[in-house]
Amino acid sequence: MNKKSSLSTRGILHAVAGQEKFSLSRFDPDARLSPFVEHYWSVSYALPSGVSHTQTVLSYPNIHLAFEQDEAGRRALLYGIPERPFVRKLSGTGKVLGIKFRAGGFYPFWQQAVSALTGQTLDASRLFGSDMSVFRAKVLHAAEDATMAEQAERILLTRLPERDSQAEKAGRIVEETIHDRSIIKVEQLSERSGLSIRQLQRLFSQYIGVSPKWVIKRFRLQEAAERLEQDDSVEWAELAVHLGYFDQAHFIKDFKSVVGTSPAHYRESLSVMKET
Repeated sequence: MNKKSSLSTRGILHAVAGQEKFSLSRFDPDARLSPFVEHYWSVSYALPSGVSHTQTVLSYPNIHLAFEQDEAGRRALLYGIPERPFVRKLSGTGKVLGIKFRAGGFYPFWQQAVSALTGQTLDASRLFGSDMSVFRAKVLHAAEDATMAEQAERILLTRLPERDSQAEKAGRIVEETIHDRSIIKVEQLSERSGLSIRQLQRLFSQYIGVSPKWVIKRFRLQEAAERLEQDDSVEWAELAVHLGYFDQAHFIKDFKSVVGTSPAHYRESLSVMKET
């Protein structure tokens, strides 16, 4: 298992401040699992008494299986795609080993409409049954991040499913949307995929868990938040055009609806954190 050499923080709001509070590592999956798993990720933290950190993440359209240990105990949870930004408050000491499934990659394990998981957090026994307590102990007993990932991988390999061509087709459409910022409308995805808008919506509901429109908006706003953190001189109008918006007002409205604050206030909060 190889550790990823470069870690993207896209989607992690106030990423620089967060990296001062926790450590993050990622590991590539075995080739047999690569059609299903994007990577394993681990987070560990040890905050002084009385100190806490609240981390907000603009989630990707991916299902996560997380093995978690903190002062409240141990658990293994399935996280559907959050409808709102994912918020977690860290305090004390803890560690997490997560499995980030590819867009569409969780369906072969789940064999149900992935949209049923959207906005939900479930005990992982819903996927692994009574074996989950043993699996959880094996992963969280490991002392090193890489060893936790290896244990999680062994578990998945015992449940290796058949590949699903429709799930992989949905995943490819999501990947194209990530990398081609000219895609700003569902109609464009419909034309490129050869599917009607209705067919595309059904495909995403079954295999991804959220709508094509959700995916397009989320990727563009993840990029916006990342640009604001990396370049404090960027202008709204320039950023709006760069992300495919027709006007600045529409961009600001979307940013606020997803992030919870305007781009101006988000930039101000970044400045405050840099000064503290």
